[in-house]
Amino acid sequence: MLDTTELMRAVDRFADRLRAAPQSRLNRGAAAEGLALARELAVRAQRFEAPGQAPRIMPEAGLFAVADQLNVAGHDLAEALRTAPSGSLREVDEAVGLVEAAERRAGL
Repeated sequence: MLDTTELMRAVDRFADRLRAAPQSRLNRGAAAEGLALARELAVRAQRFEAPGQAPRIMPEAGLFAVADQLNVAGHDLAEALRTAPSGSLREVDEAVGLVEAAERRAGL
């Protein structure tokens, strides 16, 4: 099975920083970055879990829910990659890169 520890750590770190961010920072784009990332990670997970089906888009649940949405989506993707026969280290590395880039853009 594929080791997805690095992905889970990156997601947890960004989610924790979103939780600790002041509302003003969330309003200035950090929450939007977190939600966009959560949506992307959720779509990627669904591609492994239900290939051939149209992915469902994660709804917007508000500024203070973004960290939890990111955490759930990131861990879902990690589990999907870990258990899917077609999951690869390249996909894990790519997802970690997405998380790190979103965190930089969020300014956290």
